[in-house]
Amino acid sequence: MMNFRFKALETVLTRTIPEVKPPSSKISDYFGANVFDNKKLKEYLSNDAYLSIINSTGDGEPIPRETAEQIASAMKSWAIGKGATHYTHWFQPLTGSTAEKHDAFFEPAEDGVIERFSGAALAQQEPDASSFPSGGIRNTFEARGYTAWDPSSPAFIMGRTLCIPTVFVSYTGEALDYKVPLLKTLSVLDKAAVDVCHYFDKSIEKVNPSLGIEQEYFLVDLALYNARPDLYLTGRTLFGHMSAKNQQLEDHYFGSIPERVYAYMQDMETEALLLGIPLKTRHNEVAPSQFECAPVYEEINLAIDHNQLLMDLMDRVAKRHNFKVLLHEKPYQGINGSGKHNNWSMITNTGKNLLSPGKTPKNNLMFLTFFVNTIKAVYEHADLLRASIASVNNDHRLGANEAPPAIISIFLGSQLNDVLDEIETSRISKKIKDDSLLWQGIPKVPQIFKDNTDRNRTSPFAFTGNKFELRAVGSSANSANPMTILNLIVADQLRKFKYDVDKLIRKGEKKDVALLTIIKRCIKESKAIRFEGNGYSEDWEKEAVARGLTNIKTTPKALDALLSDKTERLFDETGVYNKREAQARHEILLESFYKKLQIEARVIGELVNNVIIPTAINYQSKLVENVRGLKDLGLPKETYAAQLDIITKIAEHVNFIKSNVEHLIDERKKANVIEDSREKAIAYDEKVKTYFQPIRYHVDKLEQLIDDSMWPLPKFRELLFIK
Repeated sequence: MMNFRFKALETVLTRTIPEVKPPSSKISDYFGANVFDNKKLKEYLSNDAYLSIINSTGDGEPIPRETAEQIASAMKSWAIGKGATHYTHWFQPLTGSTAEKHDAFFEPAEDGVIERFSGAALAQQEPDASSFPSGGIRNTFEARGYTAWDPSSPAFIMGRTLCIPTVFVSYTGEALDYKVPLLKTLSVLDKAAVDVCHYFDKSIEKVNPSLGIEQEYFLVDLALYNARPDLYLTGRTLFGHMSAKNQQLEDHYFGSIPERVYAYMQDMETEALLLGIPLKTRHNEVAPSQFECAPVYEEINLAIDHNQLLMDLMDRVAKRHNFKVLLHEKPYQGINGSGKHNNWSMITNTGKNLLSPGKTPKNNLMFLTFFVNTIKAVYEHADLLRASIASVNNDHRLGANEAPPAIISIFLGSQLNDVLDEIETSRISKKIKDDSLLWQGIPKVPQIFKDNTDRNRTSPFAFTGNKFELRAVGSSANSANPMTILNLIVADQLRKFKYDVDKLIRKGEKKDVALLTIIKRCIKESKAIRFEGNGYSEDWEKEAVARGLTNIKTTPKALDALLSDKTERLFDETGVYNKREAQARHEILLESFYKKLQIEARVIGELVNNVIIPTAINYQSKLVENVRGLKDLGLPKETYAAQLDIITKIAEHVNFIKSNVEHLIDERKKANVIEDSREKAIAYDEKVKTYFQPIRYHVDKLEQLIDDSMWPLPKFRELLFIK
């Protein structure tokens, strides 16, 4: 093991940087070249078939079988022309990653074989549903499930395979993926938002949420990654003494990109751009060896598909550069973790961003309607939004090093806070003669400009000019889960808002007065969730309790919100999840939580017993031999007092570690026999995980005592820095 570490370090020092050549110096020449997008649809399809798929994408109309045959034939011709030999339904099961099964473009024929890809193969396939997480929806003997084509997300080529984005459902119709619920919320939000838009503009026929996902990640050399069993098996370092220099000088953020990393970024971005992923930004992040990439905004379903594809692509390309991408939310203790900031808004078919402040009172009334309803939605369902970002990995990240805390709050900035306060306390004119009299004593409303707010990195949900940024999503997460919940709760709030406004209008109130009356009520009722200060402070934790906000720090308890009566009514009224689907997701997330902790506990036990303790004893034996030799020479005790002290300390640390690992194993065995998933997850969190930190502490002390040449695992200083 010792030689393995130094061999890995030697390998790192001899790395060469591969040359990266994009297809053209102009991105516009190759952007989307590997995507069967609208331009290629128009080129390969008849006009009727082209219009059919456009209508299906825009209006949800079903595609006729004969048209599907045309589209399949066109896809096959284009894909084979690009060198593809296989096709696959590319879907997003509840594992958190993507899945695919490749089939060749051929079928046997009397005179050999022929290339074939039918409309039926395009539209539907049948993977084994019981082999993916189902939360009890599918049993082992109930294997049938279906993937079905999602025409709103274009097919693409990865390597030599045509990938067709699809949904994944059980034989009995329940959703077994992240995409089905997301697509349902798009329909629900569209209907609710358009209905409210008609108070202001009757020409608006459709509203789509938009999303821009900033993706943070770490890079580590592949040789060092392979020499760390904990990093390889769990995605994070379970042991390791902090590097003397990490991020305390704040010199990595936005610094010059290391040459090796720059080559990787160029290569990864080229592949992403060929796949139509509109990457715009790249830079060093705060922690050493941490980086970020970000695309421009897209329609939310496509943005999430692109992010899932990007995470896969990042890892594939990294191997060409002898890197490993770490998407774990906290791969190294004591420095920043990684998230993905989900920048969300709503865009009309007329091109208007409903969260972009206007220049006139009329436009601002429309902005305030959607702005305030979003705040109210998050206030009403803060626990559900917290549940949507809960995971064992994210529990390590939330609440420190620029990651938001577990308390869901909203940051607006001083100007917008003042505007809402003034509206809340203002008197609404009952005799509106023109727009200038709409509000009395609120002169600031017409002067709302985008990007007027400061940034608050401790806020989970912040308004940043013309969008809300959900900063609490973990870097490895599928953004479909939190975005499904955000779409859903905003749609639900907009429906309630319209009901209340219409009720006042039926009583004879003028439309604008009715709108402002309900806006004022929403502002007042949701005021508790607005917070502008430091989310890390103890004072905020106390204040949040006084405001009635919850502070749920662990995943098993956060997930309770999925099964609350309030959530059940929300799911039932909107039809996004049925009760069985909600319970299944709750079960799957709990199972993922305790299984990941179980793996970490096993890795800790194996490393301690098989690697760390033997290393400590070996070094201790060398010191004993040294002391014996000095003593035999007749030298005074003070000559070898330091060695004796180290020998004693090593014994103390080894005994503590050995004892606590045994307790850890016992607690893990006790937790494993618990049948209830929630109680098992809590037992792992409260009993098993409690041993992680003290064991880690004493291993860190051993690392500091033992001769550097004998330490078996690559150290933090070696993992963190890339030249």
